[in-house]
Amino acid sequence: MKTTPIKAIEAHFARIRDPRINRTKEHKLIDIIAIAICAIVCGAQGWTDVEIFGQRKYAWLKTFLELPGDIPSHDTFGRVFALLDPQEFQDSFVEWVRLVNEITSGQVVSIDGKQLRGSNDSVLGKRAIYMVSAWAEENHLVLGQRKVDAKSNEITAIPELLKVLSISGCIVTIDAIGTQTKIAQTIIEREADYLLCVKENQGYLYQDICMLFEYDERQGFKNAPYEYAKTVNKGHGRIEIRECWSTSDPEYLHSLRGYEKWKALRSIAMVVSTRIIQGVETKQVRFYISSLKSDAKRILQVVRSHWGIENELHWVLDVALNEDRSRVRKDHAPANLAVLRHIALNLLKQEKSAKGGIRAKQLQAGWDEDYLLKVLAIQN
Repeated sequence: MKTTPIKAIEAHFARIRDPRINRTKEHKLIDIIAIAICAIVCGAQGWTDVEIFGQRKYAWLKTFLELPGDIPSHDTFGRVFALLDPQEFQDSFVEWVRLVNEITSGQVVSIDGKQLRGSNDSVLGKRAIYMVSAWAEENHLVLGQRKVDAKSNEITAIPELLKVLSISGCIVTIDAIGTQTKIAQTIIEREADYLLCVKENQGYLYQDICMLFEYDERQGFKNAPYEYAKTVNKGHGRIEIRECWSTSDPEYLHSLRGYEKWKALRSIAMVVSTRIIQGVETKQVRFYISSLKSDAKRILQVVRSHWGIENELHWVLDVALNEDRSRVRKDHAPANLAVLRHIALNLLKQEKSAKGGIRAKQLQAGWDEDYLLKVLAIQN
């Protein structure tokens, strides 16, 4: 290992301001953060778990942490992470990912929001928080996240997240809520491309694209230079067929009302997904706008890659890390705990020597300190 765990953690998180007043600083902030990261990697799901982990691993933690006040109590962990500025914590996370991982040009970066359902508090009238995350499909990494303000929505959080990410040369995908002219402009300003889903909430844009494709479909797609691609997947008793038609025809693009408002818009696409299960067929039609030049095969690949954020991030957070069942609710604690989970997930996904899924790796990290050190070494 290149350096000790605390040196790596200090390098990325030492600049976070300590929110405590001096007389309450019995424990070093970096020790608190380090213990929490190690504990979440090993499967801890709340502050009591983190305290128990610290107590059981005290001798091992003491080899690289100062621990002037021994192991903090669960109340101390909860209080500190409730006070810690979530944006500073998130920015430190983003900087860490940027320094230790190379995001290659052409990679798909998917952005989507997730509600932390257990963070709601009906007694205090506090709604469950939303976190918007960016997922790098090829690297299998969380690149960053932003908490959605209680009085706002994902539309305001997405541009803030985009501005701190290193996404030059990447293809950014967002579901329909992110199909906004400001978001498209921000992506282009970050020197990336976009593929944005268009649904009924986009009004004229949806109507115009839908009308163009419906008309040309009736004509056999002979009126414009369309590109076409198709994939067929069979397995587990079902057949999935995906078809894409795309065009960069200038006449079609300029016929879209408000075309000039969409920065660098170069193509439109229709993707038809057909699923057949036990002879029952269902079909879904989706429309897209993109700054990419028309390439139906590539668009199909990007559309499919987008769902990695659901299958490899959100699903894993709920199933392996029990995110939706977390009852942590106080102040900034839910958002900061979400970042700790993202840190743990990135470390566990990047460690390739052990077999099994995330939960299996967590168990191995908890049982084997040498393996835990190997997981933490990914930070370097």
